[in-house]
Amino acid sequence: ANRAGLPKMPEVGVYESDEMNALAAGRSKSNSMVAVSTGLLNRMNRDELDGVLAHEVAHIANGDMVKMALVQGVVNAFVLFLTEIATYAIDQFMRDDEEGGGLSFITHFVLHIALYSMFSCLCYPIVAWVSRQREFRADRDGAGLAGKNKMVAALAKLQTSVDELGRAEPQVQVMNISSHKSWLQRMSTHPPFAERIAKLQNKQVS
Repeated sequence: ANRAGLPKMPEVGVYESDEMNALAAGRSKSNSMVAVSTGLLNRMNRDELDGVLAHEVAHIANGDMVKMALVQGVVNAFVLFLTEIATYAIDQFMRDDEEGGGLSFITHFVLHIALYSMFSCLCYPIVAWVSRQREFRADRDGAGLAGKNKMVAALAKLQTSVDELGRAEPQVQVMNISSHKSWLQRMSTHPPFAERIAKLQNKQVS
């Protein structure tokens, strides 16, 4: 926390879970928390744990929780705007087509929900892409805090865990992310471990 320039050390929490996971939360650099699972504590050595914690501290130092909330808020507002425009256009078309009939209240409501869901799905990849870029930066900055070798070791251990399970544990995904190599990556908030490790190894971080 001192190396990252945080004005106050984050609160530290441990929660009972067999999954290997960690998360950062909080609305500011001086009001934040880092939590790790018992599964992570039990299965990682000290160097690997240092890498995980450095990654989470980097998220706090970079203000990622607030930034992602803002991005999600802007996207939600845009989706709502598109939904209102589309619903209004369809309603006007129905009025013209049916000589003033328009949509009933129930039809209008159902259409609004359906359009909102559709536009949300279409726009979600934007949020996911921004999140993946924040993860790359947290890896890089975490490597600067704890050392590149520790960060790579942490990611490699998580990769091994996912490979053993055959899937990523879905409950709370911060360090723990899917390694599937398909179009679904575009919908993931985290890049594949192999890509993250490769980027770190190409960076000039001591």
